[in-house]
This record gives sequence, structure tokens and C-alpha cells, in this order.
Amino acid sequence: MNKSWQFHPLVWVTLFGVVFTRTASFMALPFLALYLYNDLNAHPILIGLTIGIAPLVGTFGGFIGGYLNDRFGRKHILITTIFIWGFVFIGFSVAEHIAVFIVLNALNGLCRSFFEPGTQALMIDFTPSEQRKRIFSLRYTAINIAGVIGPVLGSFIALKSAQSVPFFVTGAMYLIYALFLLVVLNRYEMKQIKLHSRMSITVIFKTLLNNRALLFFIAGGMIMSLGYSQIDSTLPQYLQMTFENGVKLFAIVITLNASIVIILQLPLSIMSEKWPVMRTIQIGSVLFAFGYLLLGLADSMTGVYVAIIVLTIGEILVFPSTSVVIDQIAPQDQKAIYFGAAQFKS
Repeated sequence: MNKSWQFHPLVWVTLFGVVFTRTASFMALPFLALYLYNDLNAHPILIGLTIGIAPLVGTFGGFIGGYLNDRFGRKHILITTIFIWGFVFIGFSVAEHIAVFIVLNALNGLCRSFFEPGTQALMIDFTPSEQRKRIFSLRYTAINIAGVIGPVLGSFIALKSAQSVPFFVTGAMYLIYALFLLVVLNRYEMKQIKLHSRMSITVIFKTLLNNRALLFFIAGGMIMSLGYSQIDSTLPQYLQMTFENGVKLFAIVITLNASIVIILQLPLSIMSEKWPVMRTIQIGSVLFAFGYLLLGLADSMTGVYVAIIVLTIGEILVFPSTSVVIDQIAPQDQKAIYFGAAQFKS
């Protein structure tokens, strides 16, 4: 095998875990709003609060989760988090009151904010710097593969059983992965440089606030996140108002977006490895913006498809590269903290 594809076994385990856990969550979470509406007759405002609480908690929890990962070690935080996460999803399957769903989804967001920085930092711990852009591209591909498989499996399970069953299956899958991770992580000695015990979370936070590179990165990421969020919010409404059968068109657009990422992520990543990371982000950002401009000008379905292709190529170049930037600006003993702090851009 080419050395550029020879990663540490823990890296492959982590990538497998991304596909496995993301597929599980995509089986259940996209249908949470429908479940609350159909089974609990919840008010739309309460449904919005339930859905929105997870990313809100995750935005602020990322920094804390990153600190704990660097302070106490990846293994302990990751295994504890994934076990709790499994029971959170099982809780979704048996909960009967909207207040319980709000609490559970807040815990879901908190678990994700602890798990994501830890897994990204774990891959860095076991990967040479020249291979890190490729592993982040593989990780992004894995997320999109899960995004295609998960909702299909969730729909199939929900059609064959009660709508609560996908949540139970998701929880069971998380607990299975937690046991697998417990066995695997105990087989390898962690290479992580732990954060010095006398550095409190307050000191770390003040240090981050004085890091101009990180602050500019987060500010730029906020602009990028604001733009990307239009795909889930403004775009479906725009397509519905502009084209006949806009709902069907939006489903095709989302499928096209994920399919292009799966097909082109690795080839484009390998091609761009020869470029400086900031140039990759600049080129991707221009394509990203141009894709949105084409969406605004599109007067046919073909025009929408072309716009999405351009936009997605920009997405492919930008998103994995941002992880490389965080890796480059983060001190060796604060990788998870920086990945967690970067979630503020959400």
C-alpha cells in the first residue's frame, strides 16, 4: 500500500466510528421534529426549541469538551461520552414529555461537542503532519456517506415499526461502538501530550481570546457557516416559490450535494495537497460564493444543478482545510481545546 494511505489503526477505527455513529444519528435525528409533532402533538415553538437546543449547547460545550480531552486524556472522555450518548438516544425512544426531549437533546449536543474535538485530536496524535489533510478529507467523506445511508435506514425502520424505534436502534449502536472503543483504546498507548495540570480552564480561555489567528478564523468561519446554513433554510423555500415541485427539486439537490462530496472529495483533496492550505481555502471560498450567485440567477433546474456542483466543489476544498488550519495554529498539548473552541463559529 502507498505510504500516504498507511494510517495508524486507531485512525482507521476513528474513521469507522465516524461512519458508524453518524449513520446511527442520521437514522433518528432528522425525524425528531416529525416524531414530536405526530406522536406528542408538540407546539411548533417547543419543537423549534427542542431542535435548536443541541447546536446551541454544542457551540459552548465544544470548548469545555476540548479542555477535558486535553486535560484528562482522550480515552477516558471519549469512552464516557459515547456511553452516555447511547443512553441519551435510548431515552429519546421512551420519553413522553416535551421537557424531557429538550433535556435529552441538550445532552445530545453536549455529547457531540465533547466527542468531535476528541476524535479529531486523536487522529492528529497518531498521524504525521504531512498526512493530516488527507485524514480530514477522509473524515469529511465519511460524514457524507453516513448522511446518505442514515436517513434511508431510518425511514425504512420507521415505516416497518413505531417512530420511536430508530432512536432505540441508534442508542444500541452507540453502546456497541462504546464497547468496541473501550477494547481498542485499551490496546494502544495514547501518544497525547496532556495539558499541564496547573493551567485552569479560565487561563486557557484567556489565552484563546488573545490568539488573533484563532479569532480571525472563527470570525471567517461564522461568515462561512451563515452562508452554508442557507442550504437548509432559505434554499428549500426559494426552490418552492420559484420552481414547480420545489420539494422534489430540493431532495434532488441535497442528494446531488452529498453524492458529489463522496465522489470528488478524495481526488480533489489529493490534488490540493500540493497547494498551501490558505490557497485551498481561498479557491474554495470563491467557488462557494460563485455557486450561491449562480443559484440566485438560475431560472431552470439545470441551472440549479450546475450551481450546486460549483458550490459543492467549493465546500470540498474549504471544510477539511479548516481542520488543517486549526491543527497548524494549535499548540501540541491543546489540540482538542482548539477544535472545541472552533465550534464557536456555529
